Amino acid sequence: MTSSTAARYLYLTRHGEATPDESGLTEAGRRQAALLGERLRGVPLSAVHHGPLARAAETARLAGAQLDGVPVRASEAAGDYLPYAPSREELPAESADAMLGFLEQFPAQERARGAELAAEAVARFTGPVEGDEPRHELVVTHNFLVGWLVRAALDAPAWRWMGINHANAALTVIRYAPGRAPALLLFNDIGHLPVPLRWTGFPQELHV
Repeated sequence: MTSSTAARYLYLTRHGEATPDESGLTEAGRRQAALLGERLRGVPLSAVHHGPLARAAETARLAGAQLDGVPVRASEAAGDYLPYAPSREELPAESADAMLGFLEQFPAQERARGAELAAEAVARFTGPVEGDEPRHELVVTHNFLVGWLVRAALDAPAWRWMGINHANAALTVIRYAPGRAPALLLFNDIGHLPVPLRWTGFPQELHV
């Protein structure tokens, strides 16, 4: 007898705006987190997962405070790490120098477990779920992992997580239905944030 499977709805967000030392959130970041929670009040979330760093944990706590009885859980796989380090041969020739230079900024210890954690995140947070009931989960994470999971959902080349930018407390939703390719239902939605709280930390040319 085969077990049944149901759709998973994965809600992804980047933490709220962090303080300069990244020890927590700014006042704007706390407001972003609360507004995100308000946005999700009508969603039947089964859990809120977050990375271990303070800015993600605080965002998850503040968003979770707006949700009735939804458990908030720490997950190393939802943390901040480099999910994949491409070789020069994989990259577009015109941007390879800039992209490799960007990756070189990160110390070796931040790369060491990146691929392992990225694989764990895919296994833990993506794909259909066992049972008859759809599952809705929120993952509060960082820019790199959002890019990695969006890239994976679109079956893009592994290096393409780079250049996918996600605003603080914006919302992305991916649906994983049995027998179907993943569907990107929503990407980087900032409609729940007032204009002054949108695109915090991004250069003006990326504000849209």
